[in-house]
Amino acid sequence: MDLPTVWFVLIAVLWTGYLVLEGFDFGVGMLLPVLGRGDRERRVLINTIGPVWDGNEVWLLTAGGATFAAFPEWYASMFSGFYLALFLILLALIVRVVAFEWRGKIDDPRWRSWADRALVVGSWVPAVLWGVAFGNLVRGVHLDADHQYVGTFLDLLNPFALLGGATTALLFLTHGAVFLALKTDGEVRERAGALAERLAVATLVVAGAFAVWAQLAYSVPWTWAATAVAALALLALVATTRARREGQAFVASAVTIVAAVVLVFGSMYPDVMPALEPGSSLTVDNASSTDYTLTIMTWVAVVLTPVVLLYQGWTYWVFRKRLTVEQIPAHTGLTFDRV
Repeated sequence: MDLPTVWFVLIAVLWTGYLVLEGFDFGVGMLLPVLGRGDRERRVLINTIGPVWDGNEVWLLTAGGATFAAFPEWYASMFSGFYLALFLILLALIVRVVAFEWRGKIDDPRWRSWADRALVVGSWVPAVLWGVAFGNLVRGVHLDADHQYVGTFLDLLNPFALLGGATTALLFLTHGAVFLALKTDGEVRERAGALAERLAVATLVVAGAFAVWAQLAYSVPWTWAATAVAALALLALVATTRARREGQAFVASAVTIVAAVVLVFGSMYPDVMPALEPGSSLTVDNASSTDYTLTIMTWVAVVLTPVVLLYQGWTYWVFRKRLTVEQIPAHTGLTFDRV
């Protein structure tokens, strides 16, 4: 396997880590007004991801940086072609960060209400648009002979890509509900488990439709294996949520996301950005950096990746216990009242 192919696989791995970990973060944010009945319960939901959400986003930064360094032409064409969609995702992530950091700074119901709205919007927008973006990468986009995107924003909102957006939204909703059932106790846990059971069925239908469409229309024979794994994982997700086996359900939803990433990247290869126009696609070869650059990147990844994995694994181990409403202290933020 040559270095460009190695880095294509590594970028797929980075996206897998991001979507599995940030996926339940998005799900928690999306479900905040649904499962959080009252401020204390919403704080329980937020605190389940409080110690880890920013670390989970590092996977996105690393995936973007690796794409820029390993496949600069892919990075340039994708960010110019998907500019509006990626701008909306970036704006949503910024709003989400501000809501996380500032929600507890002011002890005022209106302040917290606006922060909660920001969390919900900042979770829904990326959850949908990432699926739209990956759907277009599987289907192919309009590129000219210089590999520049020549379509419009509306071209990206085709039925297949929109189904991809619905798929990622439902996957993350279910992933988040299962995570909350795994990380909380009491009434919040019961409601999260019941919701996860209902969401798992909807996810099975929508994600199954997307996988079959992608496989029949745009994929290669070997990716049927990924489709089969996704189908089995979704069936296991339905069964385990119904049986309230939260740990097994979380593994099933994570495996589903992993299989989805394999299907997406496997369908693209050897292209990194397939074109609807013959001969205009960006491939792992014509979009990659030099072997010297890729060799340096490989050695850096070999040294630093285990350190990052060990640190993040330790963080999850330290904050592994369930949370309850009774553990949430009173507010200590400032107020708008004048002395």
